[in-house]
Parts: sequence; C-alpha cells; structure tokens
Amino acid sequence: MVYKRKDLIGTKDLSKEEILYFIELAKEFKTLNNSDFKKSSALHGKTVINAFYENSTRTRISFEIAAKRLAADAINFTASQSSSKKGETLQDTIHNMEAMKTDIFVLRHSCSGAAQFVANNTDASIINAGDGLNEHPTQALLDIFTILEHKGKLEGLTVAIIGDIFHSRVARSDIWAMQKLGINIKLFGPPMMLSNVEVFGCHICKSMQEAIEGSDVLIMLRIQLERQDGTPAFPSVREYSKFFGLTSAKMKLANKNVLVMHPGPINRGVELDSSVADDKNVSIILHQVENGVAVRMAVLHALNLYRNSRK
Repeated sequence: MVYKRKDLIGTKDLSKEEILYFIELAKEFKTLNNSDFKKSSALHGKTVINAFYENSTRTRISFEIAAKRLAADAINFTASQSSSKKGETLQDTIHNMEAMKTDIFVLRHSCSGAAQFVANNTDASIINAGDGLNEHPTQALLDIFTILEHKGKLEGLTVAIIGDIFHSRVARSDIWAMQKLGINIKLFGPPMMLSNVEVFGCHICKSMQEAIEGSDVLIMLRIQLERQDGTPAFPSVREYSKFFGLTSAKMKLANKNVLVMHPGPINRGVELDSSVADDKNVSIILHQVENGVAVRMAVLHALNLYRNSRK
C-alpha cells in the first residue's frame, strides 16, 4: 500500500494497514542504518524543518538524523530563539518558513491540537512530534516496531502502561495504535493520573502487582510535571516510587520473558530503578531509541511519496 495522507497527526485515525505499512518501511530503513553507508537519496532536494516549541533530545535529534540520512536539508528551529518570543503567532511562523519552500515540518508544541491546526493551514506536510496532552504518533510506531522485533508478534500480547497516563501523549498514541493490532492494554498509576482513562476501554489495574503479573511488556512513564497545574498527584516522590515505581524486587512478579520500555527521559529512582533500566536481559529502552531513527525515516519517506504523487 501507499500512505495517502499529507500529514501524520496521530494514531487514533490510522488504520491497522497504515500502521503496519510504516513498520515495514522502518524495517528497510533499519537495515540501511546498520550498513556501512547510512544514506538514501529518497528526500534529496527536499527541506525538512524541525519546529520545536518544547524541549526535546531523542525526538528532535532522531528526526534530524532521519532527514539527513534521506539526503534532505534538515533545519532545526527553536522557539526560544525565534520571533515567537516577539509575539509572532504559530501560524505566521509556519507560513514564513513555508515561504522558504519547506516541504515537511516536524512540529512539537505544548498545545493539544496544534499539529492539526497547522496542518489545516499549510500546504506543507506536518508530522506531529508531540502536541500537549494529545498524541505522539512516531513514539507509538517505534514502540510497536520494537515490541515486534523482540516478541515476533503483536496480536494477543499484553502490554501494561504504568505511571502518569492522564498527562501522557505517548500513552494515548500507544493505546490507539496497539488496540488496532490486537494488543491487550492494562493501565496503572496514581488515581489522579488515571482521570477519564475509562474512555480507552482498557483494563485498569488496582495494584502494581496486577499490572506486572501476566504482562509481556511494561511501559513505564515519567511524571509529566510540566503538564500539571501545580497540584501534586501524590504525597511525595518517595511514596510514588514505593507504590508506582518499577524495582528489581517487583520484577520478580513478572513473566520470565517480560520486556521493559520507557519513552524517555527516565527519572531514575522514581518510576524506574537503574537496576531495571540497565538490565540488558529485560530493558529494551535503547532499542527504542535506535528504532526511532528508522521509524522517522519511514514517516518522512511516506509523506514525501504522497507529495510526489500529487504533483
């Protein structure tokens, strides 16, 4: 199949076939990334701007690497050093950069819906690299790719997502995408971080033990302090770690071949102990980071194919 959309805004509206299409493309680009010559000419002559209105390490750098490995001109835009600090609107900023003949924007923004808003107001392609509490689709795609690599299948697996579910755009994108692929989802976290999660139709666990037992994959989430209104969702970090953190002791409850994942950055000793994060027998966190480049190459390539087909 061919991806027939101008943009990638979220996984909620993606079909199972579209998700698997991105994964198959990512497999090809991972092979390229593991070769001695990590270059393709797929986006030669195209311009990709990473427009980040929030801080980022893994996502921004992997998109930059992905664009450059596809031979595109990759430009990094940082809002804190731009005219947005002088009052320029998001739409005006994008339109000005589009006027410089930009083909694809990778947008990260603190406002939910920002990516769709920009996509509706530009002819350039938009990739959502995280918008507020809404979605982070490429993280979900790389999570699925990583699970498939290590488990050899997706349908019938049980994935527990643990931590700050309510404020996590990663959780939302993971849930929407994984459910379409036949993955069973369990959720667990502090009560205030599980607000309204019933809408997802997932099993909501009552304890860490319930979340861990029987799960094939544990996805740990950090506390999204920057998206909270200042009201603590738990008494203290120590108590959060005690009841909701993943430790070596709690890992004894897990399946023999369980995998541990985390979208990063890790708050070591809070949601995840170093003894687990660095355990190469269970932790595939760095595999997620590696696969992020291949997945983002796949997305850039797919959008470019669509753009070329419309000419």
